Amino acid sequence: MGLSIFGAGRSTQQGEQIYQALSKSMAVIEFSMDGKIIHANQNFLDVMGYELDEVVGKQHAIFVPQAEVKSPEYEAFWKKLSEGSFEGGMFERIRKDGETVFLEATYNPILNASGKPVKVIKFATDITARRKERALAAGLVNAIDRSQATIEFDLNGKILTANENFLKTMGYTKEEVIGKHHSMFVEPGYDQSSEYKDFWENLRKGNVQAAQFKRVGKGGMPVWLEATYNPIFDPHGKPERVIKLATDVSEQVQLLVDLKVMIDENFADIDANIVNLENAAVSGSSAAEQSANSVQTVAASAEELSASIAEISRSMVQSRDETEHAFTQTVNANQSTQKMAEVVDAMTGIVEVIRGIAGQINLLALNATIESARAGDAGKGFAVVANEVKNLANQAAKATDQISSEISGVQEISNEVVQSLETIRGSIETARDSVTSISSSVEEQSAVTDSVSHNMQTMAVSVEELVNRLGEIRTISEGVEKSVTQTRKAAEVLTR
Repeated sequence: MGLSIFGAGRSTQQGEQIYQALSKSMAVIEFSMDGKIIHANQNFLDVMGYELDEVVGKQHAIFVPQAEVKSPEYEAFWKKLSEGSFEGGMFERIRKDGETVFLEATYNPILNASGKPVKVIKFATDITARRKERALAAGLVNAIDRSQATIEFDLNGKILTANENFLKTMGYTKEEVIGKHHSMFVEPGYDQSSEYKDFWENLRKGNVQAAQFKRVGKGGMPVWLEATYNPIFDPHGKPERVIKLATDVSEQVQLLVDLKVMIDENFADIDANIVNLENAAVSGSSAAEQSANSVQTVAASAEELSASIAEISRSMVQSRDETEHAFTQTVNANQSTQKMAEVVDAMTGIVEVIRGIAGQINLLALNATIESARAGDAGKGFAVVANEVKNLANQAAKATDQISSEISGVQEISNEVVQSLETIRGSIETARDSVTSISSSVEEQSAVTDSVSHNMQTMAVSVEELVNRLGEIRTISEGVEKSVTQTRKAAEVLTR
């Protein structure tokens, strides 16, 4: 190389050997004092993604974010190197593909024999993966710090630090807790218990302690914390401190307490209601059994009623048939009577004819008498005949009058018979309609009674089912009572 990179105190050969050893394990690059790249080893080229001929002669700025290149800090960085000052630390650089890498590096000015800087050698280690892991860890810590109440102790319980969530939960400021003992958060006297001493002894042994803890905030305020006490180990695996991660669950615990109170207040009512349910089930079962007996009796009566109505229906059908027959006979009699009245009317006409003939005979007899008188003795025999004819005509007239009188009587009787038959016909027709209506009603009633009988049988089955269900209710109520007892015990466990 021509110059010792480790100063005049070492031989050039020793310096080269050290340089070669470092170059095997580290990324190495050399710059002129104005920042131009002179040489880079393969480790450096692999880290940055370049070939050697792509970087030699280029400026160091090709590895630096543009915002940094233009900053005063970058200019000051090279000014200090040119003055021979050493620069080291963590540096953000840009690979050829544009990806960001983080290098733990030292920029070492190389001096000539007169002590003037002539070049800069950079030794670097890629810490990108470690940086990402640290960033992830830091992100997790920040996330925990934002969402959890955290506090740190030494192994004796002395408070080292606490975040804002914890301080807010407990009602303290940081100055009021730093340097104090953890026992300031427990109930008076608990810090002297064997349980509390065992708690810290387990933490000193490296055992995590996790549970729901009752603690005391500022002013005696009770606070419930869902928390873990986590021992933190040094590089040798020995516990060196304790970090507590906690969530305030006071509201949830208070809800459980309120639930316990509510359950205690209401379980007495529940027990009483269960007793009432059992009593009601017993009473209902007894009533249902009585109803079942009554329903069976009613069902039997309904069957008998249905049979009686069926018999009545048959009788009404027979009556309806007989009424129809009587109505038909009445109609026929009425028709016959009408014909008889017509015959009587015809006979009246015949009587009138006879009466006319009798009148003519009388007139002839009168003429014969007159003629016989004129004839004298010669006409006496004719006069006797004429007189007999006259007598016969008078008798025919009397008979005709009598026949006429009888025919009038027959006509009156015929008219009365016709009127009576009409009245009978109307009555029979009314009776027929009534019988028909009654028969239909009886048939409908029979159908209804059959339906009632069927429904009563169904109801009897339903009542028997009700009896069974009431028995089941009694069994269920007993199970509910057992469940309530178990629930009460569970509620007591929840609020411990």
